[in-house]
Amino acid sequence: MSRALPKYDKRRVAVIGGAAAVVLSGAVITGSALAGTPAGSGGATGARTLAGPGTISCPDVASRLPAVPASARAEVDRNLALLQTQIQEANKRLKDTVGQGGPNFVDNAILGPLKDKRVATVNRIATAIGRTTAKPTGLDALAPCALNAGGDATTGGGQASAPATPSGGANQQPGGGTAGGNTGAGTISCPDVASRLPAVPASARAEVDRNLTLLQTQIQEANKRLKDTAGQGGPNFVDNAILGPLKNKRVATVNRIATAIGRTTAKPTGLDALAPCTLTR
Repeated sequence: MSRALPKYDKRRVAVIGGAAAVVLSGAVITGSALAGTPAGSGGATGARTLAGPGTISCPDVASRLPAVPASARAEVDRNLALLQTQIQEANKRLKDTVGQGGPNFVDNAILGPLKDKRVATVNRIATAIGRTTAKPTGLDALAPCALNAGGDATTGGGQASAPATPSGGANQQPGGGTAGGNTGAGTISCPDVASRLPAVPASARAEVDRNLTLLQTQIQEANKRLKDTAGQGGPNFVDNAILGPLKNKRVATVNRIATAIGRTTAKPTGLDALAPCTLTR
């Protein structure tokens, strides 16, 4: 005949059982966090951006350059400094967005846009050198960066993962719309820049037209990315991985337009206000 346990034994059993449940649930959570290998990462373990999000490291460009002509030195140095600024900004964003996005957040919202910026910058370096001597090739291969999280490197071409816990509340897009998980629906629309420009001097027309065309290309690329990433990310995905990087590109482009005009006449101001775009569903 079974004997009833004393009250203190029941409490002990409850405590032990609760502790076992916590350990077991912790093991399940940990296993879930480490089990998935993101697509396209070549087998690299998804990087975790928790309390210690790690740091972003990129190939050194300066050491891979040929002799830089004196006529190109200032422009090359300016763009080398920009490469460092881009890495610093990416590391800051890595810390500022801890806990946001889905398993592809770091790659889509930080490493991917950083690679795009570095491609443009190293191409400017190559072009500057090429005006005087042989234009260096292959610098694009130095554009992808890696996330070093807990000693594990995830390449810029891979899918570095962040916690799947979304931030509280709906995210507001720059244009006032609410960005949800990417359904692939809708289109991205941006303010028209050409109609807001003053008279463009003949000396700046070619550069302005080139950058106006680039603005349209950027929108097309963003719409393509919207469709290609359907079903990815959490409630902030569209804003962080598509609208945010698009705004950054447009800021740089409209600033080049303003600078080109300003070389001959009054430099237009306030064009930055035309950079944010919205997702129209």
